[in-house]
Amino acid sequence: MTRVLTAGGFAEEQVRARARDGAAAAFPRREDYGRRLFGAEGTPRAGRPGDALESLRLVPPVFVPQRLEKLIELAREPHYGDVDLATTVGGFRSTAPLYVSAFGSTQVAASGLGTAVSRQAGRLGIPMVVGENIVPTVGYRGSDGESGMLARLSAYESEVPDGFGGVTFQQSTEDADAEVWNLLYSAPSAQKLLDSGRLAFELKVGQGAKPGLGGMTVVDTASAVRLAEHYTTDDVYGDGRHVLRSSSPGTFTEEILRQQIRLMRNNYPRARVWVKLPPGRDVRRAAAVAWEAGADAVTVDGAEGGSGWAPLSFLDHVGLPLGECLQRMRAWEERHCLLVSGRMWEGGRVARSLALGARAAGLGRAALLAVDENPDDGLDRLVSCLLLELRLLISALGKYAPGALGPEDVWAPDGTGTTPAH
Repeated sequence: MTRVLTAGGFAEEQVRARARDGAAAAFPRREDYGRRLFGAEGTPRAGRPGDALESLRLVPPVFVPQRLEKLIELAREPHYGDVDLATTVGGFRSTAPLYVSAFGSTQVAASGLGTAVSRQAGRLGIPMVVGENIVPTVGYRGSDGESGMLARLSAYESEVPDGFGGVTFQQSTEDADAEVWNLLYSAPSAQKLLDSGRLAFELKVGQGAKPGLGGMTVVDTASAVRLAEHYTTDDVYGDGRHVLRSSSPGTFTEEILRQQIRLMRNNYPRARVWVKLPPGRDVRRAAAVAWEAGADAVTVDGAEGGSGWAPLSFLDHVGLPLGECLQRMRAWEERHCLLVSGRMWEGGRVARSLALGARAAGLGRAALLAVDENPDDGLDRLVSCLLLELRLLISALGKYAPGALGPEDVWAPDGTGTTPAH
């Protein structure tokens, strides 16, 4: 074909791709499915908003009264090794202000990386969230013994120390149809965690990478036929081999959310209750409704969050960045348990999130990359680096626990969203 027109730049490339590939061009390249983690691009593109959290700086004070208190307690000058990172995350005791955030039935997580992450998260004594759609997609146990929900639970439980950690199981609308929470609440393999108060259920209201949409994956045509009863399937590729599978986003109002949480507390009284929110414009009100109804934790992905399949227009243009969510929520005023995720891979970003009211930061994409690099102890090594950075940063701020951080510890170039340091 001879091209006679040119417009130049990114827009022309996108128009030509859509003219060539049709609806498939709304998504990343199908060849990347199952081999790439999405949403991690750091450079703004075509209007993608900047990351407000990255623009903040941690600012140590000159006068450090909490260091003096620590000196008196220890009878010596304190150092970064005296920072105690243990905290409570959604009702669970955790060795650090970290947790493994949800990834569910995506091909990347189901390839064996999910169980490797589970094993190492348990060893570390940090909580872990098992994401949506595993049971409807690959089954309760999984045909290979590695991809099912029970495999992740067993891998975690085999390593977790007594008294620490916990597993949270997320449920979407399709999981509700599969009665996932009922299965787990009565499962013999879950009783040890349940008896020790280390089992939680998370109601998924939305997610960071694609707020307003449900989960999406690419499946083969045979799987699409099998899954069509529970999911929307769409032949966007037209190649006779691959089909887009989408789950329902669910429908929520304030009253529906309240009633859902009350049902969870009544039906599963021994389990903790978590609620997962998307980075929506009313995220502060949604979190308040959840906490008022009795949720033990609210988790929020920024628009940076999510490692799975999503339309490019959502990755580029939809949802609030995590920094904006934190500034809108002002969670430090109430000290509720707010958990956040989105590009958490180094201590400075975690510390800034804690200073703006988060109780803990979730490792999603970073956890998968770590075990892909080193299946035996990649997550252990990543977390050891994070913990060293956190101890150094918290100590430099004149404090000795993650919960002591506050908005006075951060500064924004434009002076918005933070409390001036004194």
